[in-house]
Amino acid sequence: MAQVVLENIYKNFPLRQGEQEKEANTSESVSPDADARLLSNTVLRRINLTVEDGEFMVLVGPSGCGKSTLLRSIAGLEIVTAGNIWVGDRLVNDLPPKDRDIAMVFQNYALYPHLSVYDNLAFGLRRSRRKKEEGSATDFVTDVTDKRKTFVGRRKKEERRRKKEEEMVGDSNNLGDSDSVNYLIQSWLEDLLVGITRRLPPGLRYLSEREKLVGDRVLKVAQLLQIESFLHRLPKQLSGGQKQRVALGRAMARNPEVFLMDEPLSNLDAKLRAETRSQIVQLQRQLGTTTIYVTHDQTEAMTMGDRIAIMDGGQLQQVAQPLELYRKPANLFVAQFIGSPPMNFLQVQFTAPLLVSHPQFRFTLPDIWAKNLQQYDGRSLILGIRPEHLSIHPPATKNLSVQVDIVEALGHETYLQVSLTDAPAVQMQVRVPPDRTVRVGEELWLAIAHDKIHLFDPDTELAIFPR
Repeated sequence: MAQVVLENIYKNFPLRQGEQEKEANTSESVSPDADARLLSNTVLRRINLTVEDGEFMVLVGPSGCGKSTLLRSIAGLEIVTAGNIWVGDRLVNDLPPKDRDIAMVFQNYALYPHLSVYDNLAFGLRRSRRKKEEGSATDFVTDVTDKRKTFVGRRKKEERRRKKEEEMVGDSNNLGDSDSVNYLIQSWLEDLLVGITRRLPPGLRYLSEREKLVGDRVLKVAQLLQIESFLHRLPKQLSGGQKQRVALGRAMARNPEVFLMDEPLSNLDAKLRAETRSQIVQLQRQLGTTTIYVTHDQTEAMTMGDRIAIMDGGQLQQVAQPLELYRKPANLFVAQFIGSPPMNFLQVQFTAPLLVSHPQFRFTLPDIWAKNLQQYDGRSLILGIRPEHLSIHPPATKNLSVQVDIVEALGHETYLQVSLTDAPAVQMQVRVPPDRTVRVGEELWLAIAHDKIHLFDPDTELAIFPR
């Protein structure tokens, strides 16, 4: 486990020849730096993010916002253009993926179709560095409290593991040439026998000490994920949820410092997605491993993450706990992205000290807004109100007159899509109780919960908060 720190990360991709010519024709470059920017496409800009040790961080945003590119950069599959990536106390910018002690779960599972579930789980262990292969099977900790170590504790553990490696493998300064050669030959022969006898019945297989340790880890992971009965099957004999658990298990078996997950549930149906989502959260809490999870589904983000980092256009928009994002969005994008159905927006006029007016309504804000709205006297503002904070009420000056366009009855609640009576082009969404019968074409009056509104500066799109 380790803290992950991203410092001022930039990532550029070079443009193809045709794209460069198109960009040059549509842009007026005034300096050599501007000409250089025309030759590349910047997909990550000024990313500064700290993921605490043991934290479940979710990266969420629309398609193309750069979240998967950021995850691949952490894994080492993409080389950052500028900035630093720290995993624990190590700067990993120049380290290859295999040396970063990071395990990644891909969107398409990436299981080997010709290998059994057991061999898929064991593959990374067999190919990892010898110190990983020769580490004690008890290093795979199943007790939650053992996983949450301080930095000093982790460092001591690493020193003990390195010392054990030297004792088992032998340091080149202490071994003679003949001893080193004999050790290498013995290891090679053991690996050969293990590979040759792997397809034989269990009683006829040759198991080296390292293979026994691999088997212990695979069994522990399989029991944790409840897939021990599938170890002999091939991936084609598994359901989507079972494949996903195997992909998770392969990452877990290595006992890495950091888990990276790139939309692992996008290929599952709705019911299975909900079940697997809860399993991932429970496993992460049991293991306590630092996890960075990428998704475009805000429901996954809100229900899984300790904190959520919202991205758009290659930049971080806000990093906060789920309920804080819902209650205090930092800007217009976050406000419309978080929440289902999304927040409604109306252009309003503000008059000091607390009057908000619109062609169809006017009301007075609570006193807590007075101080921070003084500078906006006589200006237009954007008023945001969530569908659940609108309710059906009798006609009044402070209420909106709307006409119902669409009714979506879901059983436990009903969604309405409505348009303003005097401005049909302005549409809004409303959430009403399921026992309230509403018909298409019906005219309603909606009351706004004044203590739940959000206000935004139309020039900067930043949120204006009450005192």
